[in-house]
Amino acid sequence: MRGAAPANVSARLRSNVTLETQAEGEIAVCFEGYSVGLGRFSAGAAHRAQNLRIGLPLAAFASNRRNIDKEIDLLVRRLARRGLLEYRLGGSGIGEDQVVIETQMPDYWPRTPQLGNADAVVLSRFAYMRRRGNEMILESPRAGALFKICNPKIAAVLAMLSTPQHIKQLRRQDDFPGLELLALLLDCQILFKVDAAGGSGLRPAEGDHNLVLWDFHDLLFHTRSTEGRHANPLGGVYPHAGAISPLPAVRPRWPGKKINLHKFSAADPAAISPVAKLLRQSHSTRSFDNQQPITLAELSQFLGGAARVVSISNAELDLDDGGQAVRPYPSAGAGYELELYLAVDTCEGLARGFYHYDAGAHALAPIRVPMHELEAQLTGAGYSMGSTAAPQILITIAARFGRISWKYSSIAYSLILKDVGVLIQTFYLMATDMRLGGCAIGITNIDLFAKMTGIEFHVEGPVGQFAIGRGAKSGASD
Repeated sequence: MRGAAPANVSARLRSNVTLETQAEGEIAVCFEGYSVGLGRFSAGAAHRAQNLRIGLPLAAFASNRRNIDKEIDLLVRRLARRGLLEYRLGGSGIGEDQVVIETQMPDYWPRTPQLGNADAVVLSRFAYMRRRGNEMILESPRAGALFKICNPKIAAVLAMLSTPQHIKQLRRQDDFPGLELLALLLDCQILFKVDAAGGSGLRPAEGDHNLVLWDFHDLLFHTRSTEGRHANPLGGVYPHAGAISPLPAVRPRWPGKKINLHKFSAADPAAISPVAKLLRQSHSTRSFDNQQPITLAELSQFLGGAARVVSISNAELDLDDGGQAVRPYPSAGAGYELELYLAVDTCEGLARGFYHYDAGAHALAPIRVPMHELEAQLTGAGYSMGSTAAPQILITIAARFGRISWKYSSIAYSLILKDVGVLIQTFYLMATDMRLGGCAIGITNIDLFAKMTGIEFHVEGPVGQFAIGRGAKSGASD
């Protein structure tokens, strides 16, 4: 997170965060009922740290010339890594904020890259401004932070950046917000540099060719409906409990005469098809028997039956010169954009680690990752399932987004999610048929996956997860 400290930017604690000085100089940060130790600091540093309630200029301790500056720098960066700070850009007094920067990723740190008068900048096509309560927010799914615009004049100047503007021209504006804000926005990829004389090719000028394939609404939905790149509440938090009554499990019946289908159904249970039986028997398993874990042979059978490439065609069908690789489940446009990555905790015959499933070769390719990242992925999956233990194997379903967006417009991400649903149902049927336990997981951390694979989140990223293993006999299920 190292970088030059912006001169007019101050760090301050988020409104729900407090610092407590404990015995022997220990400082703890308290938030949402939790208390986390940050280390031991001198009395002077502890006293100065209280200024984080109103804002402590980053430049005041960036030089690290004094021991107390080094301590404050260490404390502030530990808070920043946990996403417990926000940053203000404005006057020195309380209530004079021009812009408030709210972190969306734990490792965000304000940086101000160089901008010169000859540079031309323009708003990213993924950037947008919206109302949040009584506030105006500027954000982007590519950004590590969002910007609360406190001065409406700044919003007006930013609106001019829908077309490329030279810095020299912007500085002539009466309400010019300052180079520092523009540099912060550039660092967050809300702005980007462009050759102003380059014509109308703004889309290919922003990022790589993989980014060209994304529509605005698709990338926004991908980042805001997953974990890792935003700070919004996520998962089953019941945000409307007490305000709106829940909908009934079964829809109220339509009026009119019904056509009773029971008399057309098979009365003899033996006449029910095997597929129908599997559908009725399938359920989610959240507890696994680690004394008798799933075996490598069973995992091979599971993956081969549910996801292996069964045929390949190189015919140039419907302009798709990438060819087709058919698998056991249907896919939009026969794109088969989904890839499987396995975080293995317990599997007889297979070492603990992270693997990619090569569906064409029906093989597992090990990927070296730091153990703390593997632990984080497995622990997060267990937490999402409501279990105290990690699953034996966690399958992350990732999408090669360009495989679908190269062909489809407006509906690309929607098609990918439909394919995920089809594949998860296939997993459930295979697990049930093999007497294994499985559970779909609704939350995936796209930033953690990017770190583990080294692949940019917009190139190939997780869109679903499925836990598989040998279910405990008394394990929770639904």
